[in-house]
Amino acid sequence: MSGVARRTVVAAAGGAGLTAALAACGGGGTDDGTPAPEGTALARTGDIPVGGGKVLADKGLVITQPKAGEFKAFSSKCTHAGCAVSGVKDGVIVCPCHQSHFDMSDGSVKSGPATAPLPPEPIQVVGEEISLG
Repeated sequence: MSGVARRTVVAAAGGAGLTAALAACGGGGTDDGTPAPEGTALARTGDIPVGGGKVLADKGLVITQPKAGEFKAFSSKCTHAGCAVSGVKDGVIVCPCHQSHFDMSDGSVKSGPATAPLPPEPIQVVGEEISLG
């Protein structure tokens, strides 16, 4: 009987340790490209160049600034084959896999093979901080 009790205690301790480890790993869930939780700081306005943008691969987003003070965010997952876009150049968001280009101001397709726009993500700018909103 003491062997069963010992195993029960060891199993319970192991389960508690596993629970703590999993909880520590679950903060945010953005490493897989899914968007960060609402209100999470993403970038500072100075990080996003006017007429350009920045890919936040760990957040699954690309943030652009088409005009001074106007910020937009889109999913960084290309709608053609699911590749991650690589950057913003010459007014377009570029997917390196098959060279789809998306308009940085509205996510629409400028050239394929993608046929669907990048999904927009709601953001808010408070002071110099950009966050999901």
